[in-house]
Amino acid sequence: MDEQSNLWILTSELLKLVQQADEVYETVRSTGKEMDFYTEVKPFADKMKSLSDEWEAEAKKWLMSQKPKYIHKQQITATLENLQIIAVQAFFPKTSYSRFKQTVHSVEYVLNEVKRNVHDGESPKNVINDNES
Repeated sequence: MDEQSNLWILTSELLKLVQQADEVYETVRSTGKEMDFYTEVKPFADKMKSLSDEWEAEAKKWLMSQKPKYIHKQQITATLENLQIIAVQAFFPKTSYSRFKQTVHSVEYVLNEVKRNVHDGESPKNVINDNES
């Protein structure tokens, strides 16, 4: 698998995790119940950290080789940090609603821009586009 296909896949997976975190946040916010740290929060946060660390390395390599016009190294670094924050804060109902939602939107924007720029709006040939399934 080439570097761009791997980045496209990692970005798609992170977008799914962000959506999942957003859904978890809406659930815990509506119920007011915190999730168990060791059985729910930590496994999700560990998965997000592992995937986002791999994504950051791939995204920075891609930035250096492709030099996209509107995506910068600082955005990749900030997105990595925000992904890891979202992964934990989603499980706690006292997390600020506006701050959480703004962070989610910021992360989604950068991830979608990376995904769009990796293949100029087209998914790799060997990957099924989420909208086609």
